[in-house]
Amino acid sequence: MLSILLWLPLAFGLVALLVPAYRAWVVALIGSVATLVIAAVMAIGFDGSGGLQYVEKTPWIPDLGISYALGVDGISIFLVLLTALAWVPAVAFAASRRAGGDRERLFYFMLLLGETATLGAFLAQDLILFVVFFDLMIVPFYFLFGIWGTDREGITAGAATVKMLIFTLIGSLLMVVGAVSVGAFAGEPGTGLTYYIPDLIERGLGESYQNWIFWLFAAAFFVKMPAFPLHGWMPDAYRAAPLPALAVFSAVLSKVGAYGFLRVVLPIMPDAAELFQTAILIFAVASIIYGSVVAFTKLDLRLIIGFSSIAQLGFITLGIFALDETGANGALFQMVNHGLVVVPAILIVGLLAERFGTENIGPMGGLAKRAPILAVIFLIATMATLALPGSPNFIGEFLILNGVFQTDVAIAIVASSGVALAAYYALRMYQRTMHNPLPDGADDREISLRDGLIVVPMLLVVVILAFAPQIVLSDTAVAVEQAVAAFTEVTR
Repeated sequence: MLSILLWLPLAFGLVALLVPAYRAWVVALIGSVATLVIAAVMAIGFDGSGGLQYVEKTPWIPDLGISYALGVDGISIFLVLLTALAWVPAVAFAASRRAGGDRERLFYFMLLLGETATLGAFLAQDLILFVVFFDLMIVPFYFLFGIWGTDREGITAGAATVKMLIFTLIGSLLMVVGAVSVGAFAGEPGTGLTYYIPDLIERGLGESYQNWIFWLFAAAFFVKMPAFPLHGWMPDAYRAAPLPALAVFSAVLSKVGAYGFLRVVLPIMPDAAELFQTAILIFAVASIIYGSVVAFTKLDLRLIIGFSSIAQLGFITLGIFALDETGANGALFQMVNHGLVVVPAILIVGLLAERFGTENIGPMGGLAKRAPILAVIFLIATMATLALPGSPNFIGEFLILNGVFQTDVAIAIVASSGVALAAYYALRMYQRTMHNPLPDGADDREISLRDGLIVVPMLLVVVILAFAPQIVLSDTAVAVEQAVAAFTEVTR
């Protein structure tokens, strides 16, 4: 089943290349919906009290100990489901706006290739296979951003994409070195090569090796998130990217870095995680404060969302490196929450730009009276972003901060200021777009039924999780406990 889930988007992407251009979006949408159905069936059948499930393992390059190994556990199952869910509105929005232009077939092929690569990173149980998918993810988005991106404010889409590629390639090359080193140095000499992650955890890695390999992985993951100060590619790439591609990029691809810490770093390098815990917590707090402060200095909606994402990923990193079950479970829950919110938020940016002719909040305003349904939809996304009590984001941040308070009170107190800063930039964004006088010449039409069907479903999931967070938390708890236990057994 996992292989079908993994390769189904790519298969539909290849079909989209062959059909008439005006039918490509139909094939892509069917493929994304079919992938979501399979992911949902797997999630329903998932046993939260069990370990790795739906496992597939076949030798790939046996002489090097590399296998085609797939599986899901509580750490990955909802990220897989989030990926499948996020791609559906992205494809639908792209289809409704003819985002592919005169190269629609190639556009949808690249978009669906990106889905397969992202799913592969979450499903891979072989470290080399994980690296392959981790690197493959950037390929389709390089073309999506570069070909269908928009030149803005003195920088071309091509230049922004090359900048992103340079950052990510450097991080990826460091991770390749780290992954090869893990396989070479794990276990006792003469035990043979393996890159199967459960075997690597069982074999263990010497502390002296952990200390430098840790930073090779950390650099790659921080670039992918992105996290301060390795976020330099983000502003230009976010401004240039086509909105449907940016929606899934921000919602899902950024989570692969945080996921890598839980999947690879904590269980395989627990000594290094303890040694560098404070350093990573400081990086996380810096991301929270920096992302929040910059977000409320920006007028471009894309950049407000982009820098707020840096802050949110700072919270997620904080929870992971609390090295505490509560904090790590909160971080995983927050990964899902952020992905659910950021897709509709970015698509709403497109709706607002169509009405005001700009993505800058300066000339916006006045939609709350003329388009109340759109205003309510955006309000739900805004309130979730600022972690209003009662929202799932509030629950995630509460769990994270609770875990960090058990580890370092000073860092937890400083990080808590990020909650107040989020309220400022989120409410400022909503106020400037929905209230104040309506500008002359603005289109004040209500959201259409078509656009409502694209944007609303993910926000409905957000509302459901606000009332029933245990839907996620109960199935992630065991796997998170095992990841943290692998750390505590060594560091106690």
